[in-house]
Amino acid sequence: MADATRAHRPARHEIPLIDERALVAARAGDRLLAVAAERGDRASTRWATELDGIPDALRDGDLADVRRAAVRARSAYGPKDSIRDALPADVTEPFLDAVDRVLRELARYERNRTD
Repeated sequence: MADATRAHRPARHEIPLIDERALVAARAGDRLLAVAAERGDRASTRWATELDGIPDALRDGDLADVRRAAVRARSAYGPKDSIRDALPADVTEPFLDAVDRVLRELARYERNRTD
């Protein structure tokens, strides 16, 4: 009975722009984690551990998983504690840009939803 009253939540493939942006962010996250693993220093390892699983959630998760992963990824760019201090801009900035695009598209989708 609860299923009948629950609003339909579309699968992410039903919203191609969100799916595409999440996949772009996942690939950028994969690159970032690969660089962190290559470097192997303490700070890089810390961020690799912190962000582990985010690319998979962006790639394979439902809309709620994608939102959670994007918010978690975005939190790595804090004013006092930032991934930018540990990894080069050529991997941190594309990841940040891609994650921000995912979050903007999710917000646009939520704003325009009509349930």
